[in-house]
Amino acid sequence: MAALSDYAELAVLNAIAGRANFTAPAAVYIALGGGDFTDTGTAVAEISGNGYARQQVVFGTNAANGQISNTSEITFPVATGTQGAVTHYKLMDAATGGNCLIVGELTAAKTITTNDQLRIQIGDLTLTAN
Repeated sequence: MAALSDYAELAVLNAIAGRANFTAPAAVYIALGGGDFTDTGTAVAEISGNGYARQQVVFGTNAANGQISNTSEITFPVATGTQGAVTHYKLMDAATGGNCLIVGELTAAKTITTNDQLRIQIGDLTLTAN
């Protein structure tokens, strides 16, 4: 289950109320963690080291039927050491730092050890609005 971050919720409300424009990010990146980031995007630490780096996510051109999915495979670098258990993700507006947009939980936890490479297949990262 994914949820808008506190940052994104406020940005949407301000845009709807005509108080501030929301500029879509130039790119969206997926970050991984070993626990629930919560709506703040900061409740647990993003994994780091051993070859880890956020990866850009390419989504379809427009949401349809309340959904939008990744249109290309998301491939993380091969781990040069143990990165630990990955259970959650957050979508960010920058490759490093930046603002958290959405937080969510992976459908299955994955422990990343040396020489592992996490891949998210086309269509496996789906965002839903209801």
